[in-house]
Amino acid sequence: MTVRPCLPWPDKRLRTKAEPVTEITDEIRAIWDDMIDTMEAMPGVGLAAPQIGVMLRLAVVDGSAERGRAVRLANPEILHSSIELREHDEASPNLPGVSAKIKRPRAVTVRFLNEKGEIDQRDFVGIEATSVQHQIDHLNGQMYFDRLSKVKRDMLLRKAKKAG
Repeated sequence: MTVRPCLPWPDKRLRTKAEPVTEITDEIRAIWDDMIDTMEAMPGVGLAAPQIGVMLRLAVVDGSAERGRAVRLANPEILHSSIELREHDEASPNLPGVSAKIKRPRAVTVRFLNEKGEIDQRDFVGIEATSVQHQIDHLNGQMYFDRLSKVKRDMLLRKAKKAG
């Protein structure tokens, strides 16, 4: 298990849609383990494989207070989103030093392949719902700041450039 470096923005892989996972292998499980180590080292509540340069539809999410309860997701897709929104300060290790308040559905139902290779479905609420949506954005080649207005996005990217 290893902490892997996160790609620096604007690496073009962060704008590339990740490839679906066809089966859960020991190699996939090892990538998930590295992703969890990387997420814990940040520390963060989620990580998508493209953030570390692995162009597969893999994500991990752990919003538990005690940690060590990471959900491993392959090919996650949102089946249902709550109407109620929740605002949360989001950030990314790919663009350190900045964050922005983003409104997303407070709860989502997600279907994914689990570590046993079985199709699973789970409801995520609160911080874990925010994180899983944030990770799915990464899998689709989007960053959290894409959800901001152009003015706010430009200000955030200028601020990040100064911080970097």
